[in-house]
Amino acid sequence: MNGILVIAHAPLASALRQCVLHVFPEAQRVVDALDVPPDQPPEVTLAQARALIALHGADDTLVLTDLVGATPGNVAAQLGDGVHTRVVAGVNLPMLLRAVTYRHEPIDALVARATSGGTQGVMPLAPPASPPTSP
Repeated sequence: MNGILVIAHAPLASALRQCVLHVFPEAQRVVDALDVPPDQPPEVTLAQARALIALHGADDTLVLTDLVGATPGNVAAQLGDGVHTRVVAGVNLPMLLRAVTYRHEPIDALVARATSGGTQGVMPLAPPASPPTSP
C-alpha cells in the first residue's frame, strides 16, 4: 500500500489530514501531515519529511504539497524521485480524498487519480434559486 504525505504551510497539512480521517478513520497509518511554520529553515523541513517517509515504511509514497515555489513545495520537490516517491502540487481536500480512496493502486495510477480528483473538485457553484415571491 502507498503512503501519503501532505506537506503544506501550517496548519493546512494537519487540517487536511484531520478532514480525511473524518471520512476514512482507518487511514490514520497511511496519511501523514507536515505543517511548515513560517520561520522554519527548509533543511529542517526536509529532514522531518524524510523521517516521516522512512517511519511510514511504504514501498511508494505520494507527496502532496500546497504551492509550487514556496518552502513546502520546494521541500516536496526534493523528495520526489519519480519512481517510489511522486509529488503533486495544489493539494486540496478532493485530491486527498481521492488519493486515500485509491491508495492501493500503483503509484502512477494513484498520481493520476489524485490529480483528477483535485481538478474535478474545483468548480463554480450556481447561486441558490430564489424562492418565488408572493403576489
